[in-house]
Amino acid sequence: MEQKHQLALAEGPLFDDPERYRRLIGRLIYLVMSRPDLAYVVHILSQFMQAQKVVHWDAALHVVRYLKKNLRQGILFRSDSALCLEGWCDSDWASCHITRRSLSGWFVLLGYSPISWKTKKQPTVSH
Repeated sequence: MEQKHQLALAEGPLFDDPERYRRLIGRLIYLVMSRPDLAYVVHILSQFMQAQKVVHWDAALHVVRYLKKNLRQGILFRSDSALCLEGWCDSDWASCHITRRSLSGWFVLLGYSPISWKTKKQPTVSH
């Protein structure tokens, strides 16, 4: 997914089967536990659970097509890595185009394997 996508500003018709969209996004949220490469796009798509449009459904189907082409990716816990914890954190300034809120996130590795990560939209607005 593009970094400066316009999904939040998308216009067009509403998707006619909201339950189907919610079910697909719920499955993608579950899949994020073993596929951290999906975390960003699932975070974005889950923001439209209340009023999803056809554009959002098309973006979710694009993720499914990506998954079909990349079946063997996921978290691998290597036996030869040292048992040391390493953490990273980052934030950005006003990345949400609608609310102007900032995002912050963190990522923890055990050896060479990711074990925990989180992204959160901050409650304050940047001006």
